Amino acid sequence: MTEQLVSHCMAELTYPDIQAYLKRSDLILIPMASTEQHGPHLPLSTDTTTAYEVSKRAAEQADVLYTPTVWTGYSPQHMRGAGQGMGTITIRAETLNNLLYDIARSLIHHGFNKLIFVNGHGSNIKVIDPVLRKIRYDTGAMVAFYKPYAERYMGLVDDLLENPREETPGWHASELETSQVMAFDETLVVRDRMAETVVTAPDWLPDSFKKADGAPDIEFDGYQYFVMPMDHQEFTETGVIGNPMRATKEKGEEAFRRFSDHLVKAIPEFEKVEVEIREPSRDWRERV
Repeated sequence: MTEQLVSHCMAELTYPDIQAYLKRSDLILIPMASTEQHGPHLPLSTDTTTAYEVSKRAAEQADVLYTPTVWTGYSPQHMRGAGQGMGTITIRAETLNNLLYDIARSLIHHGFNKLIFVNGHGSNIKVIDPVLRKIRYDTGAMVAFYKPYAERYMGLVDDLLENPREETPGWHASELETSQVMAFDETLVVRDRMAETVVTAPDWLPDSFKKADGAPDIEFDGYQYFVMPMDHQEFTETGVIGNPMRATKEKGEEAFRRFSDHLVKAIPEFEKVEVEIREPSRDWRERV
């Protein structure tokens, strides 16, 4: 009979608990996100809440472990001007990749051979591929990257959200994220600051260029073939992308349920993957 875990967060366990777990599973979830401005009505922890809630719920349902959440990510576009007090904490792409690599190598060293990063911040995707590949190429471990949010791809929540597409329901501090924070802790949402924000192309571009959401694409002549580095304040004054006014706690709870259930469904399939780990730690530790 499998011994009941007192917690599914590995940081809350003793090492004998972890040793016992590794006898039955070598899979672990690694929530990761950001600490960044989310408009005047949502906390800086919004993306981190998504990664944490989905990981915790999925781990408890699937009876697997998850790590503490990596609470900072790649968010240079959210910094704004010096002295403005926006609060965003960003790290360089190289720093993020080094951090995730070292976390992964530590876990692999102990016997966790299947790693699922649960990402709550879209911009991390811009820089993450090299480290995911390096982990796999260096060790042979199975590495997966789960994206439980919407932005342009509505996926599991397409029928849940009421905002029309032009009100970007899945984007930054819009209907979905506001609903999820409500489900996590309603007191964190400052309701009297909620307001719709329509995204526009940066003022420094001619009127022939258009922009409708938070993606780096710029539309020209009806097509989106150009990608440009832009800061958040250049296309949204408030930091919001869309309309949070239709957000509800119930929608947030249902979104968390759908995202975590989808991950839970995948976990037994990942457990079937055969992994052959190369020498897990000696060469790595020699470089410390």
